Amino acid sequence: MRVLLAGGGGFIGSHLADRLVLRGDEVVVVDSFVTGRRSNIRHLEDSPGFQLVEHDIVDGLPAMGAFDVVANLASPASPDGFASLSIEILDAGSSGNKNLLDYAADCGARFLLASTSEVYGDALVHPQREDYCGNVDPTGPRGCYDEAKRFAEAMTAAYSRRKGVDVRVARIFNTYGERMVPSDGRVVNSFVVQA
Repeated sequence: MRVLLAGGGGFIGSHLADRLVLRGDEVVVVDSFVTGRRSNIRHLEDSPGFQLVEHDIVDGLPAMGAFDVVANLASPASPDGFASLSIEILDAGSSGNKNLLDYAADCGARFLLASTSEVYGDALVHPQREDYCGNVDPTGPRGCYDEAKRFAEAMTAAYSRRKGVDVRVARIFNTYGERMVPSDGRVVNSFVVQA
């Protein structure tokens, strides 16, 4: 399988790249390294079928051939960066996601959007069901990330309905592990750092 992995230099994206390469897939990582780290994928650089394209998905995509899967894991996700990277986050969720969806539509690829529990905002219902619409303050300090992901989900659903793109959305909750920046402000990291 040939996979375009946007955001493959990030925490979750780099682990997905590891798994895909190990499985024998051809993996093209596209990352601007605004928040992703080259060190997360350096060990893959000499792997057969692995390619790195340093590029911002907001600026369109270079011609890279056809893919079976286009996966969008590209977005600054650290709460500590929400204020300083708010425009970049919104661009990634709108223009960047659209560029990836267009690429998937053009080559007939399945599309995966990595979303987040943040689409629920300050949830009033626990646990959240997938059909819960959330309680988001669009102009609050976390609003840029919450709304970028909500918009990306809406756009992804629209591409499925209007253009027939085969899509999947994964709402990821509270990840932690190797390659995570300890001081990035996420809840599990904060607990570990404060212990």
